[in-house]
Amino acid sequence: MVAPKFSAAVALLLDLPILSLAYSWNFKQNPKQCGDLTIEITGNDGKPPYRVLIIPSGPTPLPNSVEARRILEQQFPSDSATSVTFQLKYPANSQFVAVVSDQNGFGSGGTSAAAQVTSSDDTSCFDSSQPVQPPFFFNIDPPNVIAQCQSTRLWWDPNKVQGDLNFVGVIPGGQSFQIPTGTLSNQTSTGTGFNWTPNVREGTTLHIVCGDGRGMGSGGSLRTTVGNNIQNDNSCLSNTSPSSTAGSPAGGMYPTDSSGNQSSGGSNGGGGNNTGAIVGGVIGGVFAILAAILILFFFRKRSHGNRSGEKPVDLLNADEGDESNRRQELPQYYEPEPFLVPDPTVAGSDGVSSDGRPLSMYTTDRSGTPDAASTSATRKTAPRQFRAVNIIQHDDAGPSEQKPAGEEEPETIELPPAYTNIRQ
Repeated sequence: MVAPKFSAAVALLLDLPILSLAYSWNFKQNPKQCGDLTIEITGNDGKPPYRVLIIPSGPTPLPNSVEARRILEQQFPSDSATSVTFQLKYPANSQFVAVVSDQNGFGSGGTSAAAQVTSSDDTSCFDSSQPVQPPFFFNIDPPNVIAQCQSTRLWWDPNKVQGDLNFVGVIPGGQSFQIPTGTLSNQTSTGTGFNWTPNVREGTTLHIVCGDGRGMGSGGSLRTTVGNNIQNDNSCLSNTSPSSTAGSPAGGMYPTDSSGNQSSGGSNGGGGNNTGAIVGGVIGGVFAILAAILILFFFRKRSHGNRSGEKPVDLLNADEGDESNRRQELPQYYEPEPFLVPDPTVAGSDGVSSDGRPLSMYTTDRSGTPDAASTSATRKTAPRQFRAVNIIQHDDAGPSEQKPAGEEEPETIELPPAYTNIRQ
């Protein structure tokens, strides 16, 4: 029965815990070149103080590929503050990704999609002819390659670092995470560093940001797309691996390209793990599967009912009851009629022709019932009726008698038979 199964499935879904997001945040206005940008926290489940990390994304729109954007880490004004306002020193038509965090960890508030900076008349916040550089750079080995489940070495020049290093991974519109610092080692060709195995699925856009005691971003950032390794290894992946989630990105509504198209992020864009979007997707998928099963069941049941009420049509044998009789029966238009031998019923021996030769006459009559020769193939339609026929047989008297020699042969005159003794 489908109804009990459906009820049990619904009951199971209702028993699932509904996970709520810790908190969320929104841009109060569209990002604008050299304009003020306000980020506001909504919800009471966060653990202040809050901070936001702004990471340049994509190529610079300035002539000669001048990179005038810096990585910004902005602290909220106080532990009780739920909003922060700062000047966005990015040129128009450039993009950035914002990550909000609290004491729960990096990216706990969620990550925005790549937001687009709109134009304005103010260009005083950056120098379009002078590129900016961080205090130091980190490097990866193999160069410019981040592959799924393939060990990568992150290394730097220790002489340029102040304090402890910190690495984070940022996935636009998805999950941001802390990169664990492994055991440090010194190598002649790659300096000081550690090995990291990215548990990020191939095809994911990933920003790696480095910082030291001077703040996040002091070591620069790297934007890349995660590739697949040569061995097609996915042993490091799990259900908790960082990825671009299917839910709405954090930050609310804001332009994401040069045409002004906006992201669909709403007030529930936060949450470092985006568990709400994941649980909602799972529940929706389960209901969709159950609906598909129900529809398939009813269609199959309806189709089976229609087939059971119909009688199969046999084009060769339309009437099963007459099949044994029709196998030896020819088509109606070619059915042979047997030759009927007349049975003598009346002998007309008393009829005599005018020249002395006797006449014999037989009369026969057949009813509408077929004889034994035609009873083997009966039909549902009435058999053909035969008309009564009278048959008259003429007898020859034989050769003439021989006359003695010398006698004149009498003249013979043949007369037609006289049909005077025919019974009506």
